[in-house]
Amino acid sequence: MQYRYANEADVPAMAALFAANRRDALTEQQRSEQGFVQGNFDAAALRAMARGGRLLVAADDDTGVVGLLSLSSPDDLSSPPPPVRALLEAQDSLRWEGRPLSAWRWLMYGPVVVDAAARGRGVARGLFRMAVEAAWGRADAVVAFIEAENRASWRVHVDGFGMCPLGEYVAAGRTYSAVAAPAREPGPR
Repeated sequence: MQYRYANEADVPAMAALFAANRRDALTEQQRSEQGFVQGNFDAAALRAMARGGRLLVAADDDTGVVGLLSLSSPDDLSSPPPPVRALLEAQDSLRWEGRPLSAWRWLMYGPVVVDAAARGRGVARGLFRMAVEAAWGRADAVVAFIEAENRASWRVHVDGFGMCPLGEYVAAGRTYSAVAAPAREPGPR
């Protein structure tokens, strides 16, 4: 598996992967079992993010892109969706390592999505590792939000990768948890 920054040639595969795993494209049972992604990341948005160096991908030689993760500065979002806007507004009340999140330099981690056929092969872990290493020198932490309903994402990111819960907030009537992981100096794989 190759972990790298996305390029424009990856856009069609990334758009298809994102669309297949969107909250509204899945049944309630699928959302419960596998989790889901939120937002409207169409081909144009993904292309702009790839050009800006804000997308990481996992690519398999046989099947191409099997996972993607967005890693961006909150300043990169000109019109953030409600959960991101609420996260930005809640920074003073969310605490990481004893201090408000607003006291830290951080990057937005996510959304992250892995193709159903590639799950269970360490793809999400590889993307996570690349993200925390890519954040080194640019930020103190990577911060994600997880909707309360998305237990699968909680199991992966908090239970599996050890991301630290910072607190909850509400956006558009839904409850979210902010979670963080420290940026990490790149090292041997």
